[in-house]
Amino acid sequence: MGDGGVNAVGEGVNQSHVLFDRFVQATTCKGTLKAFQELCDFLELKPNEYRVFYHKLKSKLNYWKAKALWAKLDKRASHKEYKKGRACTNTKCLIIGAGPCGLRTAIELGFLGAKVVLLEKRDAFSRNNVLHLWPFTIQDLRGLGAKKFYGKFCAGAIDHISIRQLQLMLLKVALLLGIEIHVNVEFRGLIEPPEDQENERIGWRAEVHPRTHPVNELEFDVIIGADGRRNTLSGFRRKEFRGKLAIAITANFINRNTTAEAKVEEISGVAFIFNQKFFQDLREATGIDLENIVYYKDDTHYFVMTAKKQSLLEKGVILHDYADTEMLLSRANVDQKALLSYAREAADFSTNHQLPKLDFAINHYGQPDVAMFDFTCMYASENAALVRQRNGHKLLVALVGDSLLEVSEKLM
Repeated sequence: MGDGGVNAVGEGVNQSHVLFDRFVQATTCKGTLKAFQELCDFLELKPNEYRVFYHKLKSKLNYWKAKALWAKLDKRASHKEYKKGRACTNTKCLIIGAGPCGLRTAIELGFLGAKVVLLEKRDAFSRNNVLHLWPFTIQDLRGLGAKKFYGKFCAGAIDHISIRQLQLMLLKVALLLGIEIHVNVEFRGLIEPPEDQENERIGWRAEVHPRTHPVNELEFDVIIGADGRRNTLSGFRRKEFRGKLAIAITANFINRNTTAEAKVEEISGVAFIFNQKFFQDLREATGIDLENIVYYKDDTHYFVMTAKKQSLLEKGVILHDYADTEMLLSRANVDQKALLSYAREAADFSTNHQLPKLDFAINHYGQPDVAMFDFTCMYASENAALVRQRNGHKLLVALVGDSLLEVSEKLM
């Protein structure tokens, strides 16, 4: 139905407007995909008609809230590099991973006019950790209509966002541009073009799980790995950058959005070298010895800190001292209760005991959302892209995000 369809939600209420609002306000990956499909069904639109989908959606959805978003997206699409959406018209792209970089790459390819298919092996966005956003990133996201999807986006002096919220925002933009997104689908490997090309010219394909999924039958010109440091695309040699031992702890506490919590000031980055008294007082009062700490108030109260090994040993977080970092931080060598206590105590002291309750948020494993990891070693791919050619077919293979250059959350 068009914009003036049957009212199913009461007199004077336009159903397409209700469905659009539901889509914009969806707070989960599955909820977003469901709301989008309901909107498309009602407007009788087929998202897989990617070349015309966005324009048909605009013409059928005559709603002031939608128009404000169209204005943002149209301004972006008018950039000369996109050649009015015809720069990559006949290019078929596969993206592995629906993290922020995978989704943002999909959006860019969508503006270029490519056919884009994105695979994500999970169906939930569950990462509470908060990302610091550089000014050019904030500007880019605002240009994609970020505030239309998340009203609190970078309000005032705020320059950060939870990974989960960022994924939701980018997912919605990608869907509006006609990008094909499949959740609960895992990339297993590339299938080379067969030698016999006489009867049927079959190009590069992807092997995905489940095997019955229709993506198994598609051919691609470009494949982009955006599945993090695990990177399932072979052929890329990685360089290792090794520094002195650095142990990070991230912790997410429930944000109940009370007045008392709102008054607590964020810590945008305190390092020992700039505020020695703070860290000395922390060590004397608690036995916790840190090199730096950051606190961001977002969907959760998010803390990230670099802890000194000796302090972790003395507080009983690490049970035995090993020269091998993997053994040092192995699950068997970490007292989880002591780790929770360490993180809570550091958070409480650094906020001057002003947060009324420090209850841990729960991660997607059903456990308190605290992690300790080593970032002594960082990895980077030697190449960002390569071209493969088999039996008359070329394939551009590229990496983005942590697959290309591994980074940690901002520590100082």
